[in-house]
Amino acid sequence: MKLRVIFLLLLGAFTTSCQFFNLDRTSIQQEVDTIVDFSVVDVSPSFAICDSVIDKVAKTACFRNTIHQQVSKSLRATPIIIKGSIDETIFVHVLIDKEGKVTLKNIESSAELKEALVHLDSLVRISLQRLPTLFPAIKRGIPVSTQYQLPIKIQVQ
Repeated sequence: MKLRVIFLLLLGAFTTSCQFFNLDRTSIQQEVDTIVDFSVVDVSPSFAICDSVIDKVAKTACFRNTIHQQVSKSLRATPIIIKGSIDETIFVHVLIDKEGKVTLKNIESSAELKEALVHLDSLVRISLQRLPTLFPAIKRGIPVSTQYQLPIKIQVQ
């Protein structure tokens, strides 16, 4: 009889202390992250020379510096002959798709510059085609397309 009473007490203690009978399930469940900010990527697009950089800010800076240097180098290699002088900044909008392909979307420039440099869009397009291999931006482990605005200072005398 004593053994039965002890057994029932132990059985009651085990059943009431079990987590399966806990009615407060909110403490057990993890909060799911459902808010996704599509305006920011986890890893920015990069070139092969930027792969060794681990820090996110430094990697973005490496990408920006490399794309500016490569486009400027390509534009400087092309002789431009105009009447008068130009000192203006244009904004080139490019799309880097999820495969790393660069596409020229738009060039923001003044009407005077468009008139003086009729072939500006083709020069910029060629310089973008000459870029080294690009790796696309990453969002939550998935390659995504990103749009980038590239300011270019044009000084011709």
